[in-house]
Parts: sequence; structure tokens; C-alpha cells
Amino acid sequence: MIYLGADHAGFQLKEAVKKYLDATGRAYQDLGNFQYHQDDDYPDFSYLVANKVSKSSKARGILFCGSSQGACITANKVKGVRAASVRNVAEAVLAREHDDVNIICLAGGRQVQKKFKKVGVPVAEAKKIIKAYLATVFSSAPRHRRRVNKIKRIEKQNFR
Repeated sequence: MIYLGADHAGFQLKEAVKKYLDATGRAYQDLGNFQYHQDDDYPDFSYLVANKVSKSSKARGILFCGSSQGACITANKVKGVRAASVRNVAEAVLAREHDDVNIICLAGGRQVQKKFKKVGVPVAEAKKIIKAYLATVFSSAPRHRRRVNKIKRIEKQNFR
């Protein structure tokens, strides 16, 4: 299952991605927000997605906020989550392949930012990123397993 979540700044991009997932036959669950609300907050939706993803090794998540950073920070506060903010296909592939990322975070700011016009991922690029993210598997190369296991040990020490 793919879990989706977005605040107001990522809402438009999330809605476009839902159409893409529908067209490709991918099962997903939208955890909100369900309508554009200018005063909503990314931690609310990021936590919902991260909590669901943390419960299943097969689950994946996609989060959307203005810069993608806030959603990523929030998601990484949940034990078992490895979230990465990605801006292109290469970053999505490397995040999955090397770091076993289970949530990607995309910047939806292009649709709403007035101050920074180039913040955010265009819809066409988001589709490519998501396709690559969902198609890529963790490499299981010894060096990658070793690194992810180190992350898990750090997590075990800090999340009780």
C-alpha cells in the first residue's frame, strides 16, 4: 500500500499524483488533507503517513509540502521510517537502492510559492520520480545493509 499525505503547499501536487496512481492501477490511501486548507500543518499529515508506513515493511509513503523538508523531518521522527526529500529520479533511485527509504517527500511549492518561484517539483517530474521510487528495490549489497543496520541501531538507542 502507498500512503499519501500533504499540507496546503503540497495539496495540488498530491491530487495530480493521485490521478497518476489511478491511471497506473496503484493502490493507495490518501491520509489528507482532503481539501485545500491554507492554515493546515504538514506535521499532522506527515505523522499519519509515517505511522502507517512504520507498521508494514511493504508499505510505502509519499509526502508533499512546500519544500519537502518539513514533511521529511516529521516523518523521520517515527521509529522504522526512513524518509528522504527527493528532487529527481536519480535521488529517488539512490534513496531506495542504497538507504532502503520507505517514504519520499516531494516539494509542492511550485504550485503555491510566491517568493521562490523555482521551489518544488513539476507534476511531470513527480510522476517520473514516483515511478522510479516504486520500481526500485533495496540493493542488499553488504555496504548498504551495513549502513541501514547502523541507522537501525541508532534508532533503537534513541526511540524507546
